Amino acid sequence: MSATDWYAHKSLGDGLFWIQERFFQSENRANIWLLRGTHQDVVIDTGLGLRSLPDYIDAKGLLGKDPQRKNPLLAIATHAHFDHSGGLHQFQQVGVHSAEVDALANGDNFETVTWLSDREITVSPSPGWRARHYKVKAVQPTHILQEGDVINLGDRQLTVLHMPGHSRGSICLHDRDNKLLFSGDVVYDGSMIDWLPYSHVSDYISSCERLVGLVDSEQVDQVLPGHYNTFGAKRLHRIASTYISRAGTCPAKFSKFAWSACAGLALRMFNPRSAC
Repeated sequence: MSATDWYAHKSLGDGLFWIQERFFQSENRANIWLLRGTHQDVVIDTGLGLRSLPDYIDAKGLLGKDPQRKNPLLAIATHAHFDHSGGLHQFQQVGVHSAEVDALANGDNFETVTWLSDREITVSPSPGWRARHYKVKAVQPTHILQEGDVINLGDRQLTVLHMPGHSRGSICLHDRDNKLLFSGDVVYDGSMIDWLPYSHVSDYISSCERLVGLVDSEQVDQVLPGHYNTFGAKRLHRIASTYISRAGTCPAKFSKFAWSACAGLALRMFNPRSAC
């Protein structure tokens, strides 16, 4: 299957594109965001990497036809999990938070929580492909990101917000001037996951408190999340506030412990060579 068959996209205007993997039918299917700038173009999260995302972007002319391109396309992972980082190896420039550099450089499929089934891939990307053979390929990040770093696209800037909890290196990218928040899996309009390896509830609560603060200070109008549909500031406030109020309760703590134990055991069985 070609890259142009595997992916689909739609334009949201102002140089922003929403890309998805058509035949990855799962709640784990991540949104891929492409943002054009006058100095630098950025792709935020890269999906599974089963087909070439750069080839698709080029074939569809999403970066325009300027023969004198700007800097090479920068691929940033909002965190190292497989559904977001699987395609990073296809790019010359790769950015991730410092806390998850080693996981990507070592191809640690335990920390990337690689867990894919045949039923989630509705059309095989190549003859004989099987999910049990899928692994996130090791990649050496060229851009090691920290809280407060600014990624200059020329006509807009993205500020790195370290928001651990879902994973230890989870980040949001904040376009302050346009009040856009690329949130990865820090927040989306669904059940927030805090029971994976390297998840941490107290960190997640602190991150959600920061999200509430962004809304209260009117710094966010629209959220472009790692999964599902986009949503606005009021919904962001409600999701973050609900997590804060529920995360510390006894039922939530018990549920987190049970899910965490099961997830850790399953991932170690599925990725035995990465479990260290």
